[in-house]
Amino acid sequence: MKNLVKHSWMLMLFALVLSFASCNKKNKGEVSSSTGWNYNDPEWGGFEVAEKKEQEAGPNLVLIPGGTFVMGNTEQDVMYEFNNVPRRVTVSSFYMDETEVTNVQYREYLFWLDRIFGETYPELGRKALPDTLVWLEELAYNEPFVQYYFRHPAYNDYPVVGINWLQANEFCRWRSDRVNEMTLVKEGVIELDPNQYGGEHFNTEAYLLGQYEAVEKNGMKNLDPNGEATRRVRFDDGILLPDYRLPTEAEWEYAALAIVSEGDDEERFTDRKIYPWKGASLRQQEHGKWHGDMMANYKRGRGDYMGIAGNLNDNAEVTAPVGTYAPNDFGLYNMAGNVSEWALDVYRPMTTQDSEDFNPYRGNVFKTMVKDEEGNVAPKDSLGRIQYRELEEDEIGQRTNFRKANVINYRDGDEMSMSEYESDKTTLISDKARVFKGGSWQDLAYYLSPGTRRYKDEDQASASLGFRCAMIRVGSPDGKKVETKRKGKRKNKNQF
Repeated sequence: MKNLVKHSWMLMLFALVLSFASCNKKNKGEVSSSTGWNYNDPEWGGFEVAEKKEQEAGPNLVLIPGGTFVMGNTEQDVMYEFNNVPRRVTVSSFYMDETEVTNVQYREYLFWLDRIFGETYPELGRKALPDTLVWLEELAYNEPFVQYYFRHPAYNDYPVVGINWLQANEFCRWRSDRVNEMTLVKEGVIELDPNQYGGEHFNTEAYLLGQYEAVEKNGMKNLDPNGEATRRVRFDDGILLPDYRLPTEAEWEYAALAIVSEGDDEERFTDRKIYPWKGASLRQQEHGKWHGDMMANYKRGRGDYMGIAGNLNDNAEVTAPVGTYAPNDFGLYNMAGNVSEWALDVYRPMTTQDSEDFNPYRGNVFKTMVKDEEGNVAPKDSLGRIQYRELEEDEIGQRTNFRKANVINYRDGDEMSMSEYESDKTTLISDKARVFKGGSWQDLAYYLSPGTRRYKDEDQASASLGFRCAMIRVGSPDGKKVETKRKGKRKNKNQF
């Protein structure tokens, strides 16, 4: 009997030890290092810290690990523009579309606009339409492309063209909201609501600020002991993605070159690239099935857009389906040829000399949300969007990092600038001039080099100009967690 009681006590003690160990394991990493209070514990106030910390890639996005590279011409400046003098810069990690935005993807956007705003603001759909007349030439018969290129299903997977810079940005805004809405639906937080109408549709900012009431499904469990049982998702839950946008010029050029260290355990890069692939040839150099094939869709010479029948050199008279030809070392398709692509930047000839060497970009206009008299965020506008305005002078104060809100013209023609303009000269360059990068089906091989740069007004379009989207990478540059001294020994020489 004594042995039985002793055995029972030992079992109970063993269970308590296991329970304590389990609790410690459960709470490991969930205790504040400043207060000692438990995270994610209603008994300790319910302060929540997301378990999911690393960013996930959105649909069609490829991670572009950041790094340093020499931005600028890699070919001889045959146009004598001197608008991209080489200089070393660093670009943060970001995501970029694997391919250009296609006709079918853009038609999905137009369908949504018509479904949501067709009765209240039909002009939104009309304003978003591609300019199909970009195909017309005074001495060419291109009318079939005007009629069929955007709408016929045979061209579904071809890059959309006739889109200006403003339209491309609106597509990016729309895509951000649709992807985040899809994420919340798949997470089981909200119900899919097909009956959204007008300004009452899912907008990420409006949702986060409580100005859009989604149809709740399971909601997020609320650990605040004084709150409701469920709550809406917050951005610090790590579920919602950052905004889609156009890539900056530096990002686009960096992604196109796809410079990757040649050593497994050291920084080493021996040769600058001329094109998004290695070598100076425009044909596949590796032996195998594709040996000798064209690496891109471009104009080989005057009057030669695709070669001789029976053996077409790039198998495309105008654009080609996205995903055609070999990807570069980052896994991106058509970073040379097919269509040129819009970048986010305002164009200036001397941008590479004037801009910062970390994430260089020209085009910033610093804004803040519109507030009411009580300091609360103003109601969303009739399109369902949160309203913004430029920062005012008294809000900027004595800052040293910037002095005014609109800095598009920063060091542009002043005595500190390297790009002064003579008062008696005229120029096509203005604050509406936007950079576009890469060669297209209409261009000779010179423009296939990522270092070349051109510009067009933001409200103009072309039959050879499309776009793809990008998104910032938050957190670690490559998704790998770095072990610090505080949490253990270094794994390798590259860790702190």
